[in-house]
Amino acid sequence: MTTAFKTTKTLEELKWRGIIDNVSAGAEEFLMNQRTGFYLGIDPTSDSLHIGNLVPVVLMIHLINMGHSPYIVIGGGTALIGDPSGKDRERPLLEESIIEANTRRLQHQLEWLFRDFIDVKISILNNSEWLKPLTFIGFLRDVGKHISVNVMLSKESVQKRMKHGISFAEFSYMLLQAYDFAYLYDKHGCRLQIGGSDQWGNITMGIELIRRLFNGKAFGITTVLLTRDDGTKFGKTEQGDNLWLSPDKTSVYQFYQFWMRTTDSEAIR
Repeated sequence: MTTAFKTTKTLEELKWRGIIDNVSAGAEEFLMNQRTGFYLGIDPTSDSLHIGNLVPVVLMIHLINMGHSPYIVIGGGTALIGDPSGKDRERPLLEESIIEANTRRLQHQLEWLFRDFIDVKISILNNSEWLKPLTFIGFLRDVGKHISVNVMLSKESVQKRMKHGISFAEFSYMLLQAYDFAYLYDKHGCRLQIGGSDQWGNITMGIELIRRLFNGKAFGITTVLLTRDDGTKFGKTEQGDNLWLSPDKTSVYQFYQFWMRTTDSEAIR
């Protein structure tokens, strides 16, 4: 069985299972014909992953099994600003020391989660390495001039915030994530970004920036969001009882009981 055949069938199966939410134009054909670097971004707004992170991690495992090269980007730089995606109000800013501590914990946790992939190099990067050295004027000249404000205003993450208002800092977040994608494309050959469905606007912004900066083609795949019964998502900064992937925050017993208590109708979702 060829890699191309396995890739096509796997994406079809993931769609059938309801894991895939959006696939950018040309992504399936591209993945069918060649291997590539791809990445998943995670902002260190807490010191542990939660079950909402499991769905894109599952997608990452499938892509690894297809032969693609995985990168995980911990957002030590972007977490200083805060992602407005999926939020109806401004995020509280975290102290840099807290973000650094969370980053160390997440890196350790991610290394543990992927410990069985002994034959695969999973690169874990921190975007503060390339974002912090940027100057404001340089960023506006090199990145800002390529992105239309009209396009930014049309993104769902911004539209949802117009009622309560959005700061210039959070409005600019999508530019930073787009730059991440462009950086990974240029330096590490990543032509695919994956993430939850709330990241679709940020991912497509990166695809557009890569086209404008490098005349290159890049792609995105998003997964469905895992939500509670009331439709709210599981997130590191969400209110309510989250299910964490750290036994220090959610015991193995609590984790097991959550799934056992899931009703038949909810289990499908």
